[in-house]
Amino acid sequence: MTARYHGLTWDHPRGYAALAASGGELIHWDKHPLEGFESRPIAEQCALYDLVVLDHPHVGEAVAAECLIPLEELFAADELAGWRAATIGPSFASYRYAGMHWALPLDAATQVMACHRDLAETPDSWDAVIALAGRVPVALSLAGPHAALSFQSVAGALGAEARPAESFMDRDVAREAYAIMARLTADATRAGVTMNPIAMLEEMEAGDGPALCPLIYGYVNYSAAGTVRYADAPRGPGGRIGSTLGGTGIAVSRRAEVTPELLDHLRWLMSDAAQCGFIPQHQGQPSFRSAWTDPAVDSAANGFYSATRATLEAASLRPRHNGAIAFQTEASALLRAGLLDLTPADTVLDAVEAAYRRHHPAGAET
Repeated sequence: MTARYHGLTWDHPRGYAALAASGGELIHWDKHPLEGFESRPIAEQCALYDLVVLDHPHVGEAVAAECLIPLEELFAADELAGWRAATIGPSFASYRYAGMHWALPLDAATQVMACHRDLAETPDSWDAVIALAGRVPVALSLAGPHAALSFQSVAGALGAEARPAESFMDRDVAREAYAIMARLTADATRAGVTMNPIAMLEEMEAGDGPALCPLIYGYVNYSAAGTVRYADAPRGPGGRIGSTLGGTGIAVSRRAEVTPELLDHLRWLMSDAAQCGFIPQHQGQPSFRSAWTDPAVDSAANGFYSATRATLEAASLRPRHNGAIAFQTEASALLRAGLLDLTPADTVLDAVEAAYRRHHPAGAET
């Protein structure tokens, strides 16, 4: 029997295994690469699929394209309030834009520290990471959008706050963050410069990658295997954790013919039974705080959840305006090239600020 709905998710067990196992005859899930989030406009994906798994920087673009159904048209206010209270960190809030919510946060993740299991030390600050890099291979995650995301996270640890719409980041903080990243752009970083987080973690798992990556999106799958262990992201001089939220949500496209069966399935995915049981049992990474604090779920993942929960609770959002994806792509390319080419900070930061102004409509919500 042909499934009634067609969904699109990403090609990693964390992204598709639980969805595929639960979809049955209701939803068939296609997969695209992790880079698919940035490679095709969200409106094109929604023209082809009833359900689309996305990350929060796409919501401004989706709202501008009018291609998603807001959750407020699908679920009662008390249901949305319950999910807001149940999810960890800013996961639910990340999908709120222009006064409404646009996706259900099925999966929660943020940048955390990943170490090979044989590494005896676990640095807790950026100063300690830099000191350790003089003795073992330490790699930054710079591929794709990750140079910009790592930059935002380092700046967050240094105390960066939200800036007015016309400016991306305070220049003094930006210089300091760039200097830290420049000190860590050595052989290990250069060797992994084309690796997305999945590839870098798989290299680390195989023993061929760096001993430590101080900021990389956490994947419970590699912790469960026992080769990679995780810790909270490094702290700045004031003890602040800096991390940029990831994770994914399920959005309903305007092309979908919404039925009670579909809504009930989405409700089940956002239930304690699914979040604390089915999803982690099928290689997923749940969004409910009850799952992240469940001793049995944590034990099955070799302590992944307890080791990184504080970072997720403190994570910052990325820009979400229409144009945020284009800015993220350009800013990351500028930062990556600058770090690899040893370009002076202000030259790179001037270009990043110019890109922000070019891709951020005046007065737009961020």
